[in-house]
Amino acid sequence: MTDFGQANVLLQEFKGDKYYHGMNVLSLVGPATAAYGHKAALVRSTFPGTAEYIKTIQESLTAAGVEIVGEIEGARPNAPREDLARMTGELARLNPEVLVSFGGGSTIDCVKAAEVLRTLGGDIEDYFGAGLVTRAVAESGATLTPHVAIQTAASSAAHLTKYSNITDLHTGQKKLIVDPAIVPIQPIFDYRVTFGAPAALTADGALDGVAHCLEVLYDSVGKPYQEKMKEVAYQGISLVVEYLPKVMDNPEDAEAREALGLATDLGGYAIMLGGTNGAHLTSFSLVDILSHGRACAMLNPYYTVFFAPVVPDALKLVGHIFEDAGYSDVDMDRLSGRELGVAVAEAMINFEKSIGFPTTLGQVEGFSDAHLHRALAAAKNPQLKMKLENMPVSLTADMVDEYMGPVLQAAKTGDLSLIKNV
Repeated sequence: MTDFGQANVLLQEFKGDKYYHGMNVLSLVGPATAAYGHKAALVRSTFPGTAEYIKTIQESLTAAGVEIVGEIEGARPNAPREDLARMTGELARLNPEVLVSFGGGSTIDCVKAAEVLRTLGGDIEDYFGAGLVTRAVAESGATLTPHVAIQTAASSAAHLTKYSNITDLHTGQKKLIVDPAIVPIQPIFDYRVTFGAPAALTADGALDGVAHCLEVLYDSVGKPYQEKMKEVAYQGISLVVEYLPKVMDNPEDAEAREALGLATDLGGYAIMLGGTNGAHLTSFSLVDILSHGRACAMLNPYYTVFFAPVVPDALKLVGHIFEDAGYSDVDMDRLSGRELGVAVAEAMINFEKSIGFPTTLGQVEGFSDAHLHRALAAAKNPQLKMKLENMPVSLTADMVDEYMGPVLQAAKTGDLSLIKNV
């Protein structure tokens, strides 16, 4: 059984008293923001029911003596470059002392990147990769503006992390900044805000949290954070497997909504311990046909088979979660190697089917082999090499076609036998 108490202990360990999360914490925005400045730019997304929450934020800021110098519309899904350019210009015009963002991962990611461009200059291409913002800050002597990030979706955990994903809609390719310099100084997540989220968005977000836990767990083998990652992954994945079906049946289930908020926050903890890899890398090339969380969820069973020979302990942990929840009748303890990987992959696929997800790329409207070609090309891009390096079966660019190619063919057809192990 999952344990909210243990999930909260892990989040306290992760962020200490700096993270305000739970039910009815939105009114804490004002005092939290006032600690960093008294002239704030408010970047806010809009969705059904949003007026109530924005009013709470505005009133809290005003009561704390924080002037809202301007309000900026948030980003569209996947944080397009056009929205980044707009936001950068508006922030430059407003020149705030502190940034307050209210939105899902795309809006928060866009604010992170916009502040980098506003303060450090240059082109966004200059910062894609790992550690390039920190280097530019050191070289310029500039200081990034404090960012209070208010999350609205149980999904990416952008309010907790060092990642900013930005998309070129013309090429259909997403790239990312990975840098501790862009971690929001004050994260806030009132889980109550997620109650009105549509079923598809809820499922996509929850499975993005699973992908964070799963992929970092696979890559943690032999690393200093391996034991801690087992704790985080067990809690995060278990919460989603147990409570996502309950939310799909009853969107107003407060306990289940809180569980998904905790689970995806633990996903944020995971990606600050280590990095994601195969499924995330491929998902960046599917932005025109799939949401990020859905793409990762669909791809991870296939990468699970590919990684299987080198992640036996991780597979046992994950396999038992799905087995105990009734998504597999296989005794995971009797299996090993690739056979265990196949059993875990099949259990994950069974879970996805139970919530109405497609389980192969071939089932996705708009999919074509061009997406596979794009994904293989992106995997060879030096700006995304950290995803290859984070794989438990590390690949070089020269190995991508031979080994990642069959994984993607399996994801297209559902035929796990196509996958080659190194």
